[in-house]
Amino acid sequence: MPKLAVFPKAFIDDLCVTGEMSLTQWIDVAATLDVDGLELYSGITDLADRANWPQYRKQAEDNGLTVPMMCCSPDFTHPDAAFRQSEIEKELLWIEMTAELGGKYCRVLSGQRRPEVSREDGLRYAADSIEACLPHAERHGINLVIENHYKDNYWKYPEFAQKMDVFCDLIEKIQASNFGVNYDPSNTILAGEDPLELLAAVKDRVLTMHASDRYLKEGTIEDLRAEEDSVGYASRLSHGVIGQGLNDYDAIFRELKSVGFDSWISIEDGEDGIEQLQESVAFLRAKIAEHWPDT
Repeated sequence: MPKLAVFPKAFIDDLCVTGEMSLTQWIDVAATLDVDGLELYSGITDLADRANWPQYRKQAEDNGLTVPMMCCSPDFTHPDAAFRQSEIEKELLWIEMTAELGGKYCRVLSGQRRPEVSREDGLRYAADSIEACLPHAERHGINLVIENHYKDNYWKYPEFAQKMDVFCDLIEKIQASNFGVNYDPSNTILAGEDPLELLAAVKDRVLTMHASDRYLKEGTIEDLRAEEDSVGYASRLSHGVIGQGLNDYDAIFRELKSVGFDSWISIEDGEDGIEQLQESVAFLRAKIAEHWPDT
């Protein structure tokens, strides 16, 4: 049966920029939810000093939680090789962070979709960079998972491999046993594509999943795309209660169950308060029990 983690989507700026929330406070909040683990973001200020990693693992475990997943955003599509090498070094550190926190899954991305980088070059830069990280991950017992992403909160350009064809071409280039997909159905919608079509194409490579539901507070997907070169997420975009948005979780879970998926599902939600997050947890718990009744 899949296990549930929770990601501090609503508190990223508080944890990474303003310091208005400490990681200790977030763990205490998460401990009130009916989840099994925490997905943390590599840019959380309290994780900057690796000497702190053991204490946060202990705090989570003392609350009956694990830290199975790290959400990291390496930018591997820069045309400058020295820049890409610096991003590889960051990912190697984040792999160590994941292992020391007790996790098994560390996210990678392709990088930003810079207008001066061609499709061919971007695929090569990203694949070569990810492959450079895989031996270090293997030594630490870590799986690298690439997400069909929209845009990191602190990037200018959207994800290079946002579109299905580029994403599938990239993962096809990397056949390592400790590499797979972190599937996010909402991000496929933002790309103007069908989440179930993508899942059908990559289901045998899915190792983890992000669960969310997306809403447009105003305008259309086309309006959103017109804003995609702005830094961070467009203001018209909103996460909402899972099960009340655009995603068909029955169809998604049927597909995942068909390939024996029993890994981690991490919830990205709660931007309108902890009650919203509680509703999403309850929805997913019920759906998991429905689709994996004998596990």
